[in-house]
Amino acid sequence: MSLLLALLLILQDAEQTSSQPKPVVISGPLTMAASTEKKILVVRIGPYDVRKYDIAVGTNAHPTPMGRFVVRHMIWNPAWTPPPVKWAKGKQPTPPGHPKNPMRAVKIFFNEPDYYIHGTNQEDSIGYAASHGCIRMAEADATDLGRYLMDHTGAEKDDDWFNAVFASDKQADVRLPHGVSFAIGR
Repeated sequence: MSLLLALLLILQDAEQTSSQPKPVVISGPLTMAASTEKKILVVRIGPYDVRKYDIAVGTNAHPTPMGRFVVRHMIWNPAWTPPPVKWAKGKQPTPPGHPKNPMRAVKIFFNEPDYYIHGTNQEDSIGYAASHGCIRMAEADATDLGRYLMDHTGAEKDDDWFNAVFASDKQADVRLPHGVSFAIGR
């Protein structure tokens, strides 16, 4: 009787284990895509969407470039220097970490030196055509994206590294060992 009970318990346990979802292993190239109409940026591994973010894109007067790019470079805790263009006339440079710095925590270049993905201090602009061509994200989303790209391209850093960068008044330049393909379309 106890042998039969033990056998039933083993079979029941095996049945419960097999009915649990099995972990899915995702493999394939790491890529990104952004839609200027839908105002979203998606990160993919192979055919699977693994991250999705709401974004702001360029206005009609200052459109976000369309096409295929490769992300290879990012700057953490960036300074901001106003570009020598009409819309930036009279604006003052802001150092890394400054509350008025429009780049926020990170800028991720996709069409260097002029166009990048970055956090914003105008998070109410997310979901609109509001930038001068760059792709804006909520600061937390830009940070998450930057860390995800570093972790998945061989440039991973630990929390201590990030804490030290943000505690300093210096920028931290990161080159990704493996570039990430980035397509921007409508």
